[in-house]
Amino acid sequence: MHALPLRIPVDADLRQALAALPAQHGVEAAFVLQGIGSLTVARIRFAGAPDFTELRGDLEVVSLGGSLSPDGPHLHIAVSDAAGRVTGGHMGPGCVVRTTAEVLVALLPGHRFSREIDPATGYQELSVFLSERHS
Repeated sequence: MHALPLRIPVDADLRQALAALPAQHGVEAAFVLQGIGSLTVARIRFAGAPDFTELRGDLEVVSLGGSLSPDGPHLHIAVSDAAGRVTGGHMGPGCVVRTTAEVLVALLPGHRFSREIDPATGYQELSVFLSERHS
């Protein structure tokens, strides 16, 4: 495992920046261990909901975590608004950094992640493999 602390800058799409990391670092598996920061836009899909809900304003990222694979990221986020109300769920594209996002990512060079349909859930779920370079 290789720890990668990051600062994602103003106006960046946070999900897009994180999704690009495995290819940028030549790995096929990574985890977002934690993230904090602020957003002007958060797109969050709630449990069981088919569509994303968009929140706008001064939002604090109070928690961020998930997996990164060549098949795409699976990220969950919790944000609080100016009144302290916390909203969380599945992080969608279009989450725009307001001032900063500070994220700790674990790169896993000995592994490969993919997403495959799980017959029990009907969803594309994480599959974990040893990478061919390390088997």
